[in-house]
Amino acid sequence: MTNIRHQAFSLPLLLPVALLCIAIALPLLPTPEYWINLLNYIGLYSLVAIGLVLLTGVGGMTSFGQAAFVGLGAYATAYLSTRHGVSPWLGLLAGLAITVISAYLIGLITMRMSGHYLPLATIAWGISLYFIFGNAEMLNKYDGLSGIPAISLFGISLASPRAIYFLIWGAVLLAILCLRNLLASRPGRAIRALKGGSMMAEAMGVDTRRMKVTIFVISAMLASISGWLYAHFQRTVNPSPFGLGYGIEYLFMAVVGGVGHLWGAVLGAGLLTLLKDGLQSVLPRLLGSSGNFEIIVFGALMIFLLQYAQEGIWPHLRRLFPDKANPAPPPRADAIARSPKPRAGERILDVQRARKQFGGLVAVNDVSFGVDAGEIVGLIGPNGAGKSTTFNLVTGLLPLTSGSIAYRGQDISRFASRDIVRLGIGRTFQHVQLLPGMSVLENVALGAHLRGDYRPQGGVLASVLRLNRREEAKLLHEAACQLERVGLKEWMFAEAGSLALGQQRILEIARALCSDPALLLLDEPAAGLRYQEKQALATLLRQLRDDGMSILIVEHDMDFVMNLTDKLVVMEFGTKIAEGTPETIQQHPAVLEAYLGGIE
Repeated sequence: MTNIRHQAFSLPLLLPVALLCIAIALPLLPTPEYWINLLNYIGLYSLVAIGLVLLTGVGGMTSFGQAAFVGLGAYATAYLSTRHGVSPWLGLLAGLAITVISAYLIGLITMRMSGHYLPLATIAWGISLYFIFGNAEMLNKYDGLSGIPAISLFGISLASPRAIYFLIWGAVLLAILCLRNLLASRPGRAIRALKGGSMMAEAMGVDTRRMKVTIFVISAMLASISGWLYAHFQRTVNPSPFGLGYGIEYLFMAVVGGVGHLWGAVLGAGLLTLLKDGLQSVLPRLLGSSGNFEIIVFGALMIFLLQYAQEGIWPHLRRLFPDKANPAPPPRADAIARSPKPRAGERILDVQRARKQFGGLVAVNDVSFGVDAGEIVGLIGPNGAGKSTTFNLVTGLLPLTSGSIAYRGQDISRFASRDIVRLGIGRTFQHVQLLPGMSVLENVALGAHLRGDYRPQGGVLASVLRLNRREEAKLLHEAACQLERVGLKEWMFAEAGSLALGQQRILEIARALCSDPALLLLDEPAAGLRYQEKQALATLLRQLRDDGMSILIVEHDMDFVMNLTDKLVVMEFGTKIAEGTPETIQQHPAVLEAYLGGIE
């Protein structure tokens, strides 16, 4: 899990900034031209690797095709400036436009893929675009385009490597700043949730497919900008630097530096560029010039890293400078909007003959029950009874085979889970689903994804430009209030993965409460809790009920549910066999005969 955080200037941040300031000053010193050129290439590669950190390290999607987007940016400006005399700056806009359209269309097709299919798809489009560059007559085929004009900025020509050096590294710094802003925001938390699994993210209201396409487009735009800079730095382009081999190298740079860290991309680009340059000088003298022996060394290095430093080099450097900074909620913030609460006695949830089949297996067999406002209903039964499947039907994670489910009179049988949470249904999971590398506060704030000032899936540009400060203040303040409500305030800045299992379950409840639900679905919330923790949880749930919230709870602890719930629904093998008050259920003949004594 990525460890990128919203933080004040601290030692881990000052270290790369200080080194970067020294590097930027090098052109002003009598530095050899060779080193200036080498640093320019490191900057160009860094831009692509930074995009891969967002796409792969944060979003969890592997791409070997980023070199093709570098080529789009390079060829767009090269063609327009050499054949039509268009300004390089207009060439930049044209390249970005072509890249955005291409990446969006490719993303719509490929971002729904998972497993090994996505990397294979990225290889396919990388190879396809490479051969388009090499076979297009208008691009002069494999000979490429030459005579590309230099960039001019405020009347100053950036024709020399020393002059364009500042533009390249300025773009690197700007990219890091913008992505840091993005990842420390509401859309950023949604992006970081992608790697934790789409089911949890969707249940928090995140449109995961749209978010995947968004970060794919952003990473492609950074690659395109790198290509634009490359074209006007080299003053000539041909297909060779945009092939699959370079796409693999870019991903290698991100992995070596630390694929979950923005500054790791710069570190990886620098290390691999210097290593490759050194190996190309040394290895031919040792082994001859008949082969690309540096590829063998790179392969051995990758095996070593995967064995001993899977998170890359940057995390090890950060350990030398511990960073305790975390996003902190403001002491006061504007009130966040809340939905109107249901009236007493209103039917909140109405499940009628709900049925779910997986092939020939009937997991839920025509189950009917209801939940009223201000009521705690328990759904009990042995393992395999269909309780969690019923939960997933109510929350839209699974589609109904037949029957209907209504929330406050509205049929939600065909709603997606992200639309259901918008209506006012929050949930936890049978198996805890958190983002362990994020703070407790940020995990809870993810639950308020749909309650921001900007459109639920929008706000990306506002976050990049830090126009979302007011929104962030409200969401973090709400998250802090919910943590205090459930008794986890003192753990606010701890990493979620460091909490005990019982605390993680309580954290999930706080995250669900952050969505402002009228109906709360809890899947085995008392599992892993000690006796006193269970009593505290019961007190919390009774308080929520007294505040007008309805709760549907699956639990195996009979003492817990018998003393907590107003009504119980009993399931066996996907079928409801009893419904009534705890006292009634304890005396129900079918329950006593079938399995009550077998529930623990």
